[in-house]
Amino acid sequence: MPVQDQTARRLAAVMALLVAVCGLAVAASPATAAPRPLAAPGENGDDGEGGSKSLIEQLEDASSGYVKAKASLKKSKQQQTDLTAELKRLDAALGPQQDALDEIAQQAYTSGRMGTLSALVTANSTDSFLDRVETLATVAAQQNAAIADLKTTRSDQQRAKIAIDTAVRDQQKQVNVMAKRKTQAETALKKANQGADAGQSGDGGGSASADPAPSNAGNGCSEDDPTSGGCITPRTLHALKQAKSDGFTRYVHCFREQNSGEHPKGRACDFAADKSGFGGDATGASKTYGNNLANYFINNAEKLDVLYVIWFRRIWLPSSGWKSYSGAGGDPSSDHTNHVHLSVN
Repeated sequence: MPVQDQTARRLAAVMALLVAVCGLAVAASPATAAPRPLAAPGENGDDGEGGSKSLIEQLEDASSGYVKAKASLKKSKQQQTDLTAELKRLDAALGPQQDALDEIAQQAYTSGRMGTLSALVTANSTDSFLDRVETLATVAAQQNAAIADLKTTRSDQQRAKIAIDTAVRDQQKQVNVMAKRKTQAETALKKANQGADAGQSGDGGGSASADPAPSNAGNGCSEDDPTSGGCITPRTLHALKQAKSDGFTRYVHCFREQNSGEHPKGRACDFAADKSGFGGDATGASKTYGNNLANYFINNAEKLDVLYVIWFRRIWLPSSGWKSYSGAGGDPSSDHTNHVHLSVN
């Protein structure tokens, strides 16, 4: 066979293979494609969370301090409520105890508070003497017990009052800390030319109630991250599972290597708004999904130990609500218009 014919046949086979491959590529549906990853950290002029390293560290520190102070304030208020109820109980017990002591004193006075010698002199018989001595002993024991009860109640009452005063002072301290942390977060945003007030418009849904994180859940990166090959904290894993169990099942990616923020600490997750993963700006049903998810985390912020939520050029802080927040790159990833970012304490 001439060399030219062999070459032509081989070329025709290669072209047919290319056509087949191209046909397969065209037939692939975007809806079933693997979710697209976020832009690499630093690729858009920030560190993967829409802001500079210093801004992210300030927001993390401010929100963490605010959340802890708020939890301490809540605990202190509950302590004050319990102490007030105990004080009320003690106040109610004090009157009857004083009445009982007065009655015993009257009984002792009526019996003449005779001693054993007096009882012996006036007794008509041995049995009479023993009865009188027994009566005196009983009255004395009752009086001593009543006095002891009264002293204990008054002492407990005083301790409860002191504890209530301490709780009130602690509450004021926590309120001051919360105000300081709020100022810290808002000042950091302002310095970064961010943080104008942003309303709640468009944020409906997300009304499901999450289970609170276990009280012993730590914040160390100790759990395998089911969304990557890295690790996440027990609280992050809890928040992730809660969101999925409440219907937010689209693509999620948590652990990520970067220079700052919560992702490398296993304390943050990015939840894609679109079914196909991280793409362009979310619209229509995808934006509604993101709105509902952001609102879900906000409504359950205390239960899930939320530090902040970023979604669609806004950041929600426990101290301040929604504030404007845009990434340096101006793209869907740094502006968070294609995914909801969650950071937990």
